[in-house]
Amino acid sequence: MNLKTESINKNFSSFAKLLHWGFVILFLYGLLKQIDSINQLEDDNLLMFEVIFALAFLLLLIIRFVYMKTTQQSSISDHTPKSQKLAAKIVHYGMYICLALIPFSGLIIGWLFWLDLKDGFLINLVIGIHEFAVSIIYWLIGFHIVAATYHRLKKDGVWSSMVPFWKE
Repeated sequence: MNLKTESINKNFSSFAKLLHWGFVILFLYGLLKQIDSINQLEDDNLLMFEVIFALAFLLLLIIRFVYMKTTQQSSISDHTPKSQKLAAKIVHYGMYICLALIPFSGLIIGWLFWLDLKDGFLINLVIGIHEFAVSIIYWLIGFHIVAATYHRLKKDGVWSSMVPFWKE
């Protein structure tokens, strides 16, 4: 079986593509609406919105992870070097971990803030974890985009399996 036929057989479903690109939009929205200062959480309406957004984000992330793991198969060719397959797994699992850690740590920050623990070691530790996860996700997204572009230039079908535009 040639690479082109193999990649066609490993196309992601329309729902998988919707989840992927939906998360791009949801993550961008989360970045745009992020708070500038933790003291903004004194607004009960904003705090409640942040909690609901984080819980919805986590729920959708879990649904996406379970769906992708149980119904979808990687579009990377069986002939791809093991090092590239390992790098892809590290980046993908790293993104899932960070995408879960960001809202989870945000929920803990909101909870500590609500408990009036607005400063001190504990909240600063959780804020540090939150900020670290955000920093790491930027790098992982960058690696993901570089890898997708590499596959687009390689024309091995990986790009077209998930990207609904600029087909190979």
